[in-house]
Amino acid sequence: MDRFCNTQVETISRQATPLRRAIERFAPLNLDDMNAVQLLDRTDTKYVLREEQALAALAQLGSRYRVLEIAGQRLNHYQTLYFDTADWQLFRRHHAGVPTRFKVRSRAYVDSHTSFLEVKRKHAVTRRTVKNRLGTPELVTGLDGRARAFLHEFYPGDAGRLEPRLWNSFVRVTLVSAVRCERLTLDLDIRFRTTEAASNLHGLVIAEVKQEGLSSASDWMHAMRAQGIRPTGFSKYCVGVTLLYPEVKSNHFKPKVLLIERLLQNGRPHGRYH
Repeated sequence: MDRFCNTQVETISRQATPLRRAIERFAPLNLDDMNAVQLLDRTDTKYVLREEQALAALAQLGSRYRVLEIAGQRLNHYQTLYFDTADWQLFRRHHAGVPTRFKVRSRAYVDSHTSFLEVKRKHAVTRRTVKNRLGTPELVTGLDGRARAFLHEFYPGDAGRLEPRLWNSFVRVTLVSAVRCERLTLDLDIRFRTTEAASNLHGLVIAEVKQEGLSSASDWMHAMRAQGIRPTGFSKYCVGVTLLYPEVKSNHFKPKVLLIERLLQNGRPHGRYH
């Protein structure tokens, strides 16, 4: 994992200069400031866009947001390992459109040297997301007794059937509204890998507006409307599985993959994700 993390840090250092410059003008906030806007029970609104579109939107935000800064770093690195059953029970629930969906993942917040085992429950109709998490000494790749006790409380399935299925890494910019209870995350340099395959979405940005209740008053949402960019659902886990496990039925997510391809081709006429 360390080798993979180091490679990612080097890559983003080379590629993120425009974004780094764009967020330099935002006032900083620290992890303690984030406590007021953890929003572990929230609504999410996501946007899929090219990096240049994100830069144009950031230029409109002025002093309306502050940016998370950790040890002088505003581009923060994340490592995630998703768990699922051998027959893809969690993926298949999402693919079938079951309203209540779960994700089980271990996540390392690389720059702050913290890790958690997390259960995310999302209801597709209400669009509410509830996240429960257990602090761990490092990113866990196996579920021991303590982890299973946590999962027994928050995950309705059989934790004993869960196994590692997909690695994901990305770089995140976290902004907090200065005028309302809202957190905005911008994820870029998104990568997926298994023991046998890998894929990256260089040039793509996943933006997510996190609020206590769904409100269109968000300044980021206004910036998206100005560019004609509409909200769209996006699951990193489901997209990663679709890209790297072709044997798994994923017809429901093929339009999302086509959207990704179209966006990246528009940004780079002679290239595509791989």
